[in-house]
Amino acid sequence: MTPVRFISFSSGSNGNCYLLSDGSRGLLIDAGVSMRRLKKELLVRGMNMDSFQAILVTHDHLDHIRHLGSFCKHLKRPVYATGTLHGALARHSFTMDWIGGCRVVIPENTSFTISLCKDMEPEDCPEVTSFVVPHDATQTVGYFIRWHGRRFFLMTDAGRVTPDALSYAKQADTVVFESNYDTGMLFGGPYPHELKMRICSGNGHLSNDECADAVRKFWHPGLRNLFLCHLSENNNTPSLAFEATASAMSEIPVEGGLRAKDVTNLQTLPRTSPSAMFEI
Repeated sequence: MTPVRFISFSSGSNGNCYLLSDGSRGLLIDAGVSMRRLKKELLVRGMNMDSFQAILVTHDHLDHIRHLGSFCKHLKRPVYATGTLHGALARHSFTMDWIGGCRVVIPENTSFTISLCKDMEPEDCPEVTSFVVPHDATQTVGYFIRWHGRRFFLMTDAGRVTPDALSYAKQADTVVFESNYDTGMLFGGPYPHELKMRICSGNGHLSNDECADAVRKFWHPGLRNLFLCHLSENNNTPSLAFEATASAMSEIPVEGGLRAKDVTNLQTLPRTSPSAMFEI
């Protein structure tokens, strides 16, 4: 079976960018880091800017698209997003001048395939499904990706967990899931009341407890990797996020006297630096 690897280059309000790769081809998800930084991090791992052939976009907040215009200008790679999201990118000052020639409109809640090279066999193409999640952007989507026998799920920046999100997460062997804030830190912290309400409104972000509750619902014995993403700099810590989900997984029994935390690799993704490269 062809290996598939995952790396997070940044996961937080300062920038978001993820890569799925089979070694020679890949999908970039969001472009919140600069081309210079991405090139440097790829080279460290024996890769280069030809290691990905397409870009998926989750939504139009700046920490996810800050450098997308530069990517389009210099690389001219296809950018896959829904019609609603592409409409927003066509109007956004950071992308409007360069997105047009890279525009590929994808359906909502419908699977489609991405050919990453001219002679790519259909069975080798990533099969991607987008699903809409509540967040205070023009539109926000998560992605469920089947590729080389792997089932990968990513949902970042979501105000609540939808039935669609749970359904796709239940099918995945690798899940990237938001665990943005600790409730006590948020409400005991210095943010203005209006911002606190925005974050926890149902159209903002998921708390550690909401993430842990979702894990209780979608965890299954085939889940091999669970990566917690988009941790808040001011309202969370990696240890708090990890412990909330680890505690939930310790409640789930598995055959042989084990618990879910014993069979699933649980990691928090760094906010501003790259993660390890994981084989999924």
